[in-house]
Amino acid sequence: MSDAFDDLLVANQRYAATFTDSDLTGRAARGLAVVTCMDSRIDPLGLLGLKAGDAKILRNAGARVTDDVLRTLVLAVYLLGVHRVLVMPHTDCRMSKLTDEDVHDLISAEHGMNTRSLEFHTVPDQQAALHHDLTRIRTSPFLPADLAVGGALYNVNTGRLTPIDLTS
Repeated sequence: MSDAFDDLLVANQRYAATFTDSDLTGRAARGLAVVTCMDSRIDPLGLLGLKAGDAKILRNAGARVTDDVLRTLVLAVYLLGVHRVLVMPHTDCRMSKLTDEDVHDLISAEHGMNTRSLEFHTVPDQQAALHHDLTRIRTSPFLPADLAVGGALYNVNTGRLTPIDLTS
């Protein structure tokens, strides 16, 4: 590896010196999967009172339930002990401030890269997107009908979660 990763390798040496989680399995001890954004301000385990091994954490830009997230949830439910799913987007998400077209234009203008073959799943209306994604999980023919599915908006300024009711 290049020198660009030296700080991480040093940190890992410190981490490994006191590592105590070798007894964890790949199963979600609390039966939970969390779909959230890749935003580095979000600490999914900490904000939900969880620890390593408690939950499956699925992260992507905008906390969207994409085909890949559905595929991963199927594995989590049937093979890794998940029986509840929390979809958790957040406030001040850049994906809620742009359209896919904006993202393509920005990347092209700033880096000369044509990304038009990619779909970025931007989120112009977070509430509508969350409702869509919760419904997508609940109606998936590949997931059990009794899977507990919930949504909440994480506030990056206060650390608080606001549950989102699907009926609103």
